[in-house]
Amino acid sequence: MRALLVAVGLALTLGACNGQRAALPVYELSGQTMGTSFSIKLVTPGEEMPDKSLLQRDVTDVLERIDDRMSTWQPDSELSLFNSNPSTDWINVSAEFCAVIEAALDVSSFTSGAFDITVGPLVNLWGFGPTDTGHMRPPADALIEATRQRVGFEQLSTDCDVPAVRKAQADVYLDLSGYAKGYAVDQVAGLLDEREFTNYLVEIGGELRMRGKNASNQDWAIAVEKPVDTERAVQTIVRMSDRAMATSGDYRNFFEFEGQRYSHTIDSRTGRPVAHNAAAVTVVSGSAALADALATALLVLGPDEGFDFAEQKQIAAFFLLRDNAGIEEKATTQFKVLTGR
Repeated sequence: MRALLVAVGLALTLGACNGQRAALPVYELSGQTMGTSFSIKLVTPGEEMPDKSLLQRDVTDVLERIDDRMSTWQPDSELSLFNSNPSTDWINVSAEFCAVIEAALDVSSFTSGAFDITVGPLVNLWGFGPTDTGHMRPPADALIEATRQRVGFEQLSTDCDVPAVRKAQADVYLDLSGYAKGYAVDQVAGLLDEREFTNYLVEIGGELRMRGKNASNQDWAIAVEKPVDTERAVQTIVRMSDRAMATSGDYRNFFEFEGQRYSHTIDSRTGRPVAHNAAAVTVVSGSAALADALATALLVLGPDEGFDFAEQKQIAAFFLLRDNAGIEEKATTQFKVLTGR
């Protein structure tokens, strides 16, 4: 099974709830990008109707630019060209690409490698990347250890004054799947801010950022998906505004072999899929890119170490844990403060 490395669980959004009629018009834009879909909801007074075709074009231009730079699936993207470059000297890159790498490395350092954009070779090895291995079974221990030698965020250096990036080994491979969609959400939100839209919700592949109010003049209502692979159902609904939210989960992309379940979330520190009872982690932040990366890191760290880390660092995180009785919810103090739960 080929799996997209996406944060899952927040595909449902509610504009008006409890039977209330929308007081203001809602304009929607949608399309395909980065191997997934995007959706934008704009709430504006009638006299401020946007030119939808122009805005759709501008949003598409932003998303195509990011995809052209950060896609692992496009062989001619800036990321793919960087990965295929055998040089260990400084490689000149675009300013945007360098800034994204630098920001992602900051998260890697902050989480002691639980989030790592060099994990791609291990993801591919386990059959979850753009390189289809043709089988779904655990690789040999020796092959895992050999692949781990190519992995480690410390093997990357940036000099964004140039801008340029350097690899310590020629076969270091970057995968921005745990950062790029959140970054794209932030960039689209930035475009809407420039156009002076004050009420909107942007969603790309389940990562969201919202501003202002919905059509009923309430905070946006966001449905967190129940972490089961048999249906799409709502676990809970939270209300918020002027925030970003992202979820990382293991319940869509996995395989089973000899009675054991293997998640697509790979811990670069061990070279293996995570093995604990955390099914999904949702993070609320001011940035969708940061929320995206932190959700991945906390899922890697797991229900105990991850929760303690989130509490210590005042991260707004919501863990969904499997137990014999079903799904247990566990929210950090900061998550409760921001969402009123």
